[in-house]
Amino acid sequence: MTAVDVVVIGGGAAGLMCAIEAGRRGRRVWVVEHANKLGKKILMSGGGRCNFTNLDIQPENYLSANPRFCRSALARFSQWDFIARVQAHGIAYHEKELGQLFCDESSKLILRMLLDDCAKAGVRLSTDTSITAVTPVADGFELMSSQGPLRCASLVVASGGLSIPKMGASGFGYQLARQFGHALLPTRAGLVPITLSGRPLAAIDGLAGLAIPARLEAGGQSFNSAMLLTHRGLSGPAVLQISSYWDLGQPLQVDLLPGQDAAAFLLQRKAAAPATEFATLLAQLFPKRLAQRISEWKQWQGPLQQHADTALRQIGERLNAWPIPASGTEGYRTAEVTLGGVDTRELSSQTMESCRQPGLYFIGEVVDVTGHLGGYNFQWAWASGYAAGQVC
Repeated sequence: MTAVDVVVIGGGAAGLMCAIEAGRRGRRVWVVEHANKLGKKILMSGGGRCNFTNLDIQPENYLSANPRFCRSALARFSQWDFIARVQAHGIAYHEKELGQLFCDESSKLILRMLLDDCAKAGVRLSTDTSITAVTPVADGFELMSSQGPLRCASLVVASGGLSIPKMGASGFGYQLARQFGHALLPTRAGLVPITLSGRPLAAIDGLAGLAIPARLEAGGQSFNSAMLLTHRGLSGPAVLQISSYWDLGQPLQVDLLPGQDAAAFLLQRKAAAPATEFATLLAQLFPKRLAQRISEWKQWQGPLQQHADTALRQIGERLNAWPIPASGTEGYRTAEVTLGGVDTRELSSQTMESCRQPGLYFIGEVVDVTGHLGGYNFQWAWASGYAAGQVC
């Protein structure tokens, strides 16, 4: 039986960070990853350039049934700490927008940085290695793996959530949590495109690829960014953000003219140029194809002077608060994250250790902490991995 101090289940962002920190403390660490490659989400993130953190990390950027839980880890290993490591490795990066930091070249550089740090810390890394059983023993845990039995004093679960199953996502971490008596918060896809069906989908047929500024609102939250029309419904940053707050059956609406009083604008244009065709005016506000489709769909046609002021106010109100009869989301297939997971009330916010089983830790996406779009989930991975790595 192979014996080490720490086994980390999962070779993603959180698992590698934890392994580095534990290895630097002189711990014998073995990272086991069931997929054929380490850091797959790192490699594909940010269009291959890895949005590795954000300049403005606040607890308010995270969803959790226990909103205060993330504060300790985020404060102990901040975005500035990770940026310092990126700089120390000579990785060039840039701010894209809203504080989002991306590699100038490739996400491979972030993964290489982590793997190099693992090598320097003496961390053992294994891919294509599955864990089939975990048994608590007097001085730690015994694990059955596809490489044979393992024994460790500390076990760190960094196996991720259910998002993007083609990359190897599984519910193994949740299974382990249940085994040790942990409560789980309901899981669902987050940061995911929203789907339409029936007449609403038919209404945007042929418009896939068009993007417009928009503000989406649901669940008491709103996000102002780009909205993209797709063959299946809606995507883009604003849609992905609001998807984490919206659930089927809840109201969802979009402001098609964010920051502008559409009713006041229509009345002003009517007073200034009453003969202007409604379709012509819409084409000044939206891409031509979308403007034409809105005009035809809602029968907002003819010169502005033919529309009563009350009718124009109603049209303006609709443009600023357009209800979206969404049919669902694209689910875990394309979701960037998994909402819910291991209940944080049963974990130490300082160390991520289980309150039920000494030596057992849960970090990263498997925990009920989910960030906004824009580098926040990577920062949670770095911070929670760092916290566990200091003590496991």
